[in-house]
Amino acid sequence: MTTEVITRFAPSPTGFLHIGGIRTALFSWLYARRNKGKFMLRIEDTDRERSTEAALEVILDGMAWLGLAHDGAGGDLVGMDDKGIVYQSGRTQVYKDAIQELLDRDRAYYCFCSREELEAMRKEAMSKGEKPRYNGKCRDLGRRPAAAEAPVVRFKNPLDGDVVIDDLIQGRVVIGNRELDDLIIARSDGSPTYNLSVVVDDASMGITHVIRGDDHLNNTPRQANMFRALEYEVPAYGHIPLILDPEGKKLSKRHGAASVLDYRDNGYLPEAVLNYLVRLGWSHGDQEIFSIEEMIELFELGRVNKAAAALNPDKLAWLNQHYLREGKTERITCLLKTTLVRLGVDVSGPPDLKEVARIQKERVKTIAEMAGQSRFFYEDFAEYDEAAAKKHLRPVVFESLRQVRETLAGIEDWERGALHAAVNGIAEQQGMKFGKIAQPLRVAVTGSGVSPSIDVTLELLGRDRTLSRLGRALELIERRIDSQV
Repeated sequence: MTTEVITRFAPSPTGFLHIGGIRTALFSWLYARRNKGKFMLRIEDTDRERSTEAALEVILDGMAWLGLAHDGAGGDLVGMDDKGIVYQSGRTQVYKDAIQELLDRDRAYYCFCSREELEAMRKEAMSKGEKPRYNGKCRDLGRRPAAAEAPVVRFKNPLDGDVVIDDLIQGRVVIGNRELDDLIIARSDGSPTYNLSVVVDDASMGITHVIRGDDHLNNTPRQANMFRALEYEVPAYGHIPLILDPEGKKLSKRHGAASVLDYRDNGYLPEAVLNYLVRLGWSHGDQEIFSIEEMIELFELGRVNKAAAALNPDKLAWLNQHYLREGKTERITCLLKTTLVRLGVDVSGPPDLKEVARIQKERVKTIAEMAGQSRFFYEDFAEYDEAAAKKHLRPVVFESLRQVRETLAGIEDWERGALHAAVNGIAEQQGMKFGKIAQPLRVAVTGSGVSPSIDVTLELLGRDRTLSRLGRALELIERRIDSQV
């Protein structure tokens, strides 16, 4: 009988979930969906001092925003909430029971070494050119602590043989047991350490495939030995190379290490982020655009590159622009409204926001950019873009803009065709190219040199705002003329 594939994502709420963590979640989610299995969520919150509600909220909100729904752990697993999310903080006794089981089986032991003794071991190993490690002093001591003692507990790692991991991404990894020291599995206060907790949780949740960053690869042989010591089945592993910044360095907050929700707040669409992430280290021929359905159908861990992938902000912007253009106007309108309202813009009056979104989504790369370029439709700008005004609102265009204002004031049917004809007519009368009038007109009514086509801009802006702003621009040019006299 074929075993059901069960994967998991196990973030720690000690820092905000960033793009690398989300890619790990995505690959785990895709692998489960591809194999018609289950995807589970575990919160590794045993570090109570560093774990925060804010970080947890980002994890849950980020995954919900991206549509990476988990399937719930099921059953009556200790530490599981009513949504099927497992929290390590609620499983302390389960870990203590596992530690005691290892002690009873002589697969763990109490270590009474002081800090000074451990430091001496470290220095001795380094003086011999060896890797610093615990030398096993208490391994065969065979005694239990007295009432006043608080030793740590160490896992009794095998001394001979190899640990063989047939990694689904990295290939076969062989580590000699003699290279692994007896790591601590319980601190002096009795609290479990990471490697022990992960093993117990993965076994309890029935995880069959662990897909995680390759920074965890060093932990895998240790964990595999603990699985066997507890007579658990060892899951399959796939270690994903890390993501680097565009310069090939470790991610900084400037390049992707900030909260994943920053991408949402900066105007990226979730499908663009997912499409971008799936192509960071994975490929299917030369295809660049993938729907969620295509990702699920095509995703294979064997196609994940062993080398680290570097962020490419331009590629993300290109993908987001694609999904904006292809997106339904109603949805883009809602996102634009949310962003403008957050900026304090009243979008209740004309023009129709849906029409603004329909026009703008063909032009911009993000919702944030769309909002920034749409504010002038609903509120007067305080200042002109300095460079645009200096270049285009010059004395030489005064008469042209005056004629434009006079002509527009007389148009009864305020629609783009008539507006374009009016501006074009003035350009022809003066022997000018259309753009020589259109661009100063754009700066005059929008405050900047960027907007949809001038006829559409004027139509959406409306008669009153257009004429008022043209009057303001003409006054500015007059002042410049006066200052030159």
